[in-house]
Amino acid sequence: MALAWTLGSGAGASRKALATALAAFLALLGACREQPPLTGARSLLRVSQEAVAFPASYPRVERVMEVRVVNAGRTTLDVEWTGLAAPFVAEGLPARMAPGEVPVRLFYRPEATGVLTATLTGRAPGGGEVRVELRGEANPLPDCPTPVACHTSTFDVVTESCVEARLPDGTACDPGNACLRDATCTAGLCKGVERVCDDGDACTTDVCNPLDGCTSVPAPPCPGDGKCQVGTCDPKVGCTLAKAPDGTFCGPERGCDAADVCLDGACQRRDPPDNFICAPASPCQGVGRCKGPVCERPPATALRPDWTYDAASNGEALHDLLVGPTGDVTLVGFFVPALMDAAGPLPVRASVAGRRCMLWNDRLLCMDQPASGQVSLLDRATGAPRWTFDLATARPDFAQGLTTLFMARLGVMQPDRLAALFEAYPPGASRDTLCRRYFLVVLDAFGGMVSAQALQDPLLAECNHPHPYGVASDAAGDLYLAFGPTQNVGAPLYPGAPTLLMAFSSDGVPRWRKTEAFAAGELALVNGLLLNERSAQALSTKDGQPVGSRPFPQALGRAVATSGHLIPSPSEDDTVGEWRLEGYGLPGLEPAWTYSFQGGSGPVSPEVRLASWASWPGLPPETVVVGTGLDARGAMLFAVSARDGREVFQCPVSNAATPAQFLELGPDSLVLMDGATTCGDCDPPFAYSQARFRRFPIPGLKPAEEPWPGTFGGPGHDHHEDPVRGR
Repeated sequence: MALAWTLGSGAGASRKALATALAAFLALLGACREQPPLTGARSLLRVSQEAVAFPASYPRVERVMEVRVVNAGRTTLDVEWTGLAAPFVAEGLPARMAPGEVPVRLFYRPEATGVLTATLTGRAPGGGEVRVELRGEANPLPDCPTPVACHTSTFDVVTESCVEARLPDGTACDPGNACLRDATCTAGLCKGVERVCDDGDACTTDVCNPLDGCTSVPAPPCPGDGKCQVGTCDPKVGCTLAKAPDGTFCGPERGCDAADVCLDGACQRRDPPDNFICAPASPCQGVGRCKGPVCERPPATALRPDWTYDAASNGEALHDLLVGPTGDVTLVGFFVPALMDAAGPLPVRASVAGRRCMLWNDRLLCMDQPASGQVSLLDRATGAPRWTFDLATARPDFAQGLTTLFMARLGVMQPDRLAALFEAYPPGASRDTLCRRYFLVVLDAFGGMVSAQALQDPLLAECNHPHPYGVASDAAGDLYLAFGPTQNVGAPLYPGAPTLLMAFSSDGVPRWRKTEAFAAGELALVNGLLLNERSAQALSTKDGQPVGSRPFPQALGRAVATSGHLIPSPSEDDTVGEWRLEGYGLPGLEPAWTYSFQGGSGPVSPEVRLASWASWPGLPPETVVVGTGLDARGAMLFAVSARDGREVFQCPVSNAATPAQFLELGPDSLVLMDGATTCGDCDPPFAYSQARFRRFPIPGLKPAEEPWPGTFGGPGHDHHEDPVRGR
């Protein structure tokens, strides 16, 4: 009995111990099952993974992975491995393996694009078999953005990004200018030798067009001696002097009792005979002729157009015009076909559309034509494109993720430099966002990229629709931009303050930037001065700092400039209730003259132009300021001497109750626009208006050969200050 009790007690204890041990074993077994087992768990030979997928690669770019081969037994195994074919390679495969693990490196180096697979197999007699499935994918090298001139853009497989680098100095390059030869790269820029043009005729001016090469145009008139010797040209020797025609004025006296006139090449004072011309002609009035002591003139007649186009009658939103060097007229609106007066008095519809156009290198330059984010150079007569630049295609890195990309402004910098400013909505933004991104691209005459950059500034980062209200360049080709916030939603845009001013070199290299308190507006440039239409302070183009004291009694407006004078827009003098035009001498901007519109009821249009007009027969033409206003007779056209503020002529304009809202000069013609119904000093002016356009023949009136300060409008809307080419 004792023994039985002892056994019974011992058996119970053993069962408890056994149960405890079993529970512990099951718990351990469960824990083991939670860990990923080595493959081939039933074999002694095992691997850490049965499938290896290499990271995506590119042709001739190597990828490396690692696996572990394990001998889970207690004895050494002899292992046989199948060979791998290129592009797969295994390094460190063990042929005789002691207990434990060995790292094996796997290599994938493709020679071409595509997907390849392979199987690595290892066998150990008595130890089992392992298999590793290998997979590699090779993608083509991504296309990099089009490089700017004298640069390369290549894909770096290490960083997996495009890297831009300069071409070595001396590398041959395309200058994008038919007037340069033997061009090579220098410090990342394409520089060439100027092509010499000479047709052997001393009476022509040999010029070179960046698109078309050498050509010749009639030379400017040869200068006389200012008295009774006039300039003449001999094709072999050039300018010479000849006697002025008898009767040419040569002194201050020009009355009907006495006149200083040329006789046989000498200036003499004479009592002029009846019918002697004593007063110059104007566009609306013939010359005055002496009748005894009185200078009699025929009555003035209203100017009448020889061509009219009323956009409202056709339901077209046309609100801008260009006049080409031969007198051809182009009418432009928002995304409507341009109308071109290519060969006659009536326009022909071209198969193109543009949102804003200007003239450049004797062609029509249109933005967002034929699609957003594009700028095209078109033949003026046919609309056929010479070239088209698309930013999204040339620089996909700029366009990546952007909701919409479109053109903002264009500005001519030089005959072979064009500033194209692109605008976009940020990634993820809807079209009603007020946030913006801007990209500045400088193009050459053939549409090739000289430089490209994203513009960055805290003002541009604000979501208040920052917009480039001013774009202009100076005679050196340097570019100036004026950005400001927008006070409304949707075009036309009304600018606010402050203004961000940015300056760039002709190759697009940033020079300086600053913020001013005034509202943004169009820019004027003349003789090293930078002027904003809504500011009265002149700034230096060198660094943007103020120049002198406050030179203007009020905002500059849309000014014009000759080589010697700056003329702001006409303004109203509230103290006397008169409109006036003022001239300021350059370079000091001291007041030089004031012209008052006596008896005019006003208003006077802020848009004025510079013209060349020969007031007196036999005397050289002078530069005049041409504009429109309102007097008791209705709308009138005026011309004022840019040198001294003297009235040159006034002419009534037929069938017009208001001053012209916009005007452009052509050879012997003037084109006026009226009837616009939207803002004229917003951007773009008169957007969506269905305006009326009229061309008036004015023999002898021509666009002036004077520097243009770059305000909106002007010859070709090029916004470029040309050097003085005439007087």
